[in-house]
Order: sequence, then structure tokens, then C-alpha cells
Amino acid sequence: MIVESLLANFVILLGLALILWVVAVQIGDVSFVDAFWGGGMALLALVSWLRLYEPGALATLLMAMAVIWGARLALHLLIRWRREGEDKRYRRMLAKDREQGRFAVAALTKVFLGQSVLLFIVSSPAQYGILEAGSLTPLSGLALVGAALWLVGILFEWVGDWQLARFKADPANAGQVMDRGLWRYTRHPNYFGDACVWWGIWIAAASAGWWVAAATVIGPLFLTFTLTRWSGAPLLEGGMKKSRPGYAAYKARTSAFFPLPPKKSAG
Repeated sequence: MIVESLLANFVILLGLALILWVVAVQIGDVSFVDAFWGGGMALLALVSWLRLYEPGALATLLMAMAVIWGARLALHLLIRWRREGEDKRYRRMLAKDREQGRFAVAALTKVFLGQSVLLFIVSSPAQYGILEAGSLTPLSGLALVGAALWLVGILFEWVGDWQLARFKADPANAGQVMDRGLWRYTRHPNYFGDACVWWGIWIAAASAGWWVAAATVIGPLFLTFTLTRWSGAPLLEGGMKKSRPGYAAYKARTSAFFPLPPKKSAG
């Protein structure tokens, strides 16, 4: 039953990805796929919850955690895409394919299908946790610990994004480095928040059974790796070094991920 439900979720996800791919080909831009990342995770959690005849407290908590996080992130990134246009990362990634007339194929294989597989894996704690919890599993102390970590992540992500948006909205800050608020203590408060959210969901899902934790730990592990070592911070910081003269000094004094007091300047 659970395996069949997870497979059905994946089919739904692929169907949505194909629809969005057609839209991307028509407009010549795949950048809105970032909104699909959060929105897709929220959708998979909601669909998993709707499969239950009488969802219990743990299943409902896991669904709410994933949907609140994913819906907010999807809306935030969609608005940003509409305001700022095509993301430079995707423009560079698909530049050669566009020149060679292979944009449609590359957009499908490099972006939408790849994102779908990774999205499904990262959101596995919410999906499997909801389905395994069913209608019987109550809230435990472990679930509340996960919810507390989730709340920390939500606050870091929301406040960090809000502070950055206000900073960018001020013309006097053009070309400057954001080093205020949460950004004074970590170069990526929103990425740190993302990691806390999904480790929190994983911890809460683990209260449905140790086998849920064992089967889905790949989700938060891969997300943390992605944010810190692969397509998150490394790509973003590579561009920042070129466009922000003061970024090297900011990087030297500010923690890369975990919030820590800034280092004092030498001398």
C-alpha cells in the first residue's frame, strides 16, 4: 500500500514536471523551476496526507510542516523570478544547448527530470512519514523536537529572505554586500533554515518508526550536501565574488553555514 502510494506520488510529480517543461520551452526560460522545488514538496506531502482515510496527529503535523514551508518558498521564488527575470545560473547551464538548438531536450533532461528525482528523494521523510503514521500514531516528544527544529529553520529562512529583500530594495545598497541581521552570523541564513526544516521533518517522521528514519535519512543528508557543497552556496558565492568587491572580506569573517559570531579582523 505505501509503496504503491509513493509510486503514484512520483507519477504525479513527473506529470507536473512535464507540464512545466512545456511552459518553459514556450517561454524560453526554466528559471521558475526553483518554485517547483518547494511547491512540489508541498504537493507530495498534501497528496500523501489526502490518501489517509482518517489522518492522525503525526501525519497532520508532517503535512503541515511540509506544506507551510513549501508553499511559502514557492511563492517567494515565483515572485522573485517574475521581478528579476531569467536566473543567471540556468542561463549559463543551458547556453551551449540553446546555441545548438537543443534547449528543449536539455531543459527536460538537465533541469526538470533531474529536479523531479531529487525533489522526490529530499521530500521522502514527509511522504513516507505521513503514510506510515496513518491515523493511529500520536504526537511524541521526538515529534515535538522535530517541530521545534523546523520552527527554527522557518524563522531563519523567512527572516533572512525578508532582510535581504529590504536590503536590495534600497538603491543605496547597490553593489554592496548584505552583512546585517542574520546575514552577520551566517552567509546563508536561508540555506541554514532549509536544512533545519528538513532535518526537523525527518526527526518528526522518525517517531513513526525507526525504519522510516533509516529509509529517508538520505533526504536531509542530500539536501544539506546540495546547499553547502554542490548547487547552493558554491554556485551563488562564485558569482558574488565577481559582482561584489567586498565579498571576500565578508566571507573571511562570516560563518559559511552555521550561525556564529563574526570573526574579528586581524590587527
